[in-house]
Amino acid sequence: MNNFGGDWTESKIEILVEYAKAYLTIMNIYAHRYDWKLLYFDGFAGSGSIKKGNEQDEKIIIGAAARILEIDDPRSFDMYYFVEKEPNAKRLLETSTKLKFPQKNVYIANEDCNDKIHAMKDFLISKNGRKYKALAYIDPCGMQLNWSTLVALQKLSVDAWILVPTGMGVNRLLKSDGRISDAWLQKLENFLGMEKRDILSQFYVEKEVYTLFGTETVTTKKESAIEQSANLYMQRLGEIFKYVSKPYVLRNRMNSTMFHFFMVSNNREAVKIANEIVAKYNNRTNGTVKY
Repeated sequence: MNNFGGDWTESKIEILVEYAKAYLTIMNIYAHRYDWKLLYFDGFAGSGSIKKGNEQDEKIIIGAAARILEIDDPRSFDMYYFVEKEPNAKRLLETSTKLKFPQKNVYIANEDCNDKIHAMKDFLISKNGRKYKALAYIDPCGMQLNWSTLVALQKLSVDAWILVPTGMGVNRLLKSDGRISDAWLQKLENFLGMEKRDILSQFYVEKEVYTLFGTETVTTKKESAIEQSANLYMQRLGEIFKYVSKPYVLRNRMNSTMFHFFMVSNNREAVKIANEIVAKYNNRTNGTVKY
């Protein structure tokens, strides 16, 4: 069982499920017309459930995998592919899906999400895979998703919901004085798909200050680093996919931004639907967020 999540975890899953139902309703028409098959891909599937709260106030949240598998109306997906790198979580997910959904076409891989997304790309462009349209849910708790992995999905018939750790990941690596270790810079480069100098120019400013010992150049982190990282990632997504939704903003109880949740697609109507769902949840939980 996963032990990570708050109220925003439930909202994030509800957004995904609401979109998946709309997706299946629309694609059901075209699937019959063009003999399409529908694939659901979850890159960080977890164990199938999430424990929220402490011992006195504990709540078990049904994970996204089970919620998507439960959808049968107007149809279900033809194939479900779950990826979970942690062996024990993979075993728990495998057990629960076999018991509850024995009739469904489920695959569970104990591998790295980046590798399996590249494999999904290869499948979708293969002779047998060209008839498949995919909905992907890429939900890391940190910065495990490489930018080069997302580039692999370019021009494919994939709608993808992507959780971006703007506050929980990017912002934590951006030291206030700009003195970021080589290891952290490499992590930022892999995650953002950008070179060091471009990353630093996005998040830092240099100022000349006068001291007792003369003029010195001081590097200062921009105050809006979290918002800047969200806007930057949104812009970068727009270089790969034709359309990018506005984000659902996930905040903790202290109202600090932790993640931004985007949907990307090469279909205009898909993102229009996503924006309608996102707006509803942003208004419900955080007030209107402008981007």
